[in-house]
Amino acid sequence: MNYEEKRLYKIARAKELAQKAEKESEQRYKAAKQIGDFIPFGQPILVGHHSEGRHRRDLNRINTNMRKSVEADEKAKYYTDKAKRLENNYTISQDDPDAIIKLKEKLIGLERSQELMKACNKIIKNKKLSDIEKVEQMQKQGLNEQQAIKILEPDFCGRIGFASFNLTNNNANMNTVKKRIDELQRKSEQQATEKEINGVQIIDNVEDNRLQAFFPGKPSEEIRSKLKHSGFRWSPNNGCWQSYRNYRSKTALEDICNSLNN
Repeated sequence: MNYEEKRLYKIARAKELAQKAEKESEQRYKAAKQIGDFIPFGQPILVGHHSEGRHRRDLNRINTNMRKSVEADEKAKYYTDKAKRLENNYTISQDDPDAIIKLKEKLIGLERSQELMKACNKIIKNKKLSDIEKVEQMQKQGLNEQQAIKILEPDFCGRIGFASFNLTNNNANMNTVKKRIDELQRKSEQQATEKEINGVQIIDNVEDNRLQAFFPGKPSEEIRSKLKHSGFRWSPNNGCWQSYRNYRSKTALEDICNSLNN
């Protein structure tokens, strides 16, 4: 699957798990209610009566089903929220094959915003211009009339125009995007590598941005625990343990593999 297919699969999977949990919650609630309907309202446990055992079992079943119903409902809410987060996530992921293109487009937008804010502040500070002329000049820069008028209104501190922190924050965002572009461009020039340590095949998968470990068999519980602690997760689709490519994961994996013969 490509990046977009993976993203859509995660959304669909989250929705599927949410629906499954909702169904389980409803079934558990109905089961508890059905059992409770057979017990007369306010009926106490008749100690020593032949119905005592059944009554106690029914109460336990009611409690279990109600608890499971609540747990499933919470799970449904979690996966529903997760699906929404995935659908509304506009962050540019480094796993996206078009990440560099998207980041460059984002950088252009940030640079335009920076120039726009500077130009508008220069216009606003021009004492030779009336407010009407300032609005007209700012419209030529790209603002609409309503935006230009709004910029001339003092904020809670009495400032007009774009505040210095707007320019500072935007500049910081530009630098961050530039660093991400440089980093991704360096990675795009790298080649996938493969090596073996104590029978474990290690692939530095540049394309998928994953460090992958293929063990000859199922690792011991101790090794699995170490892998999870180091950020590795089992990937059924790839049949390997994998983590994001970084120095920490690489060092941890090599240490784990080197310990196999100890």
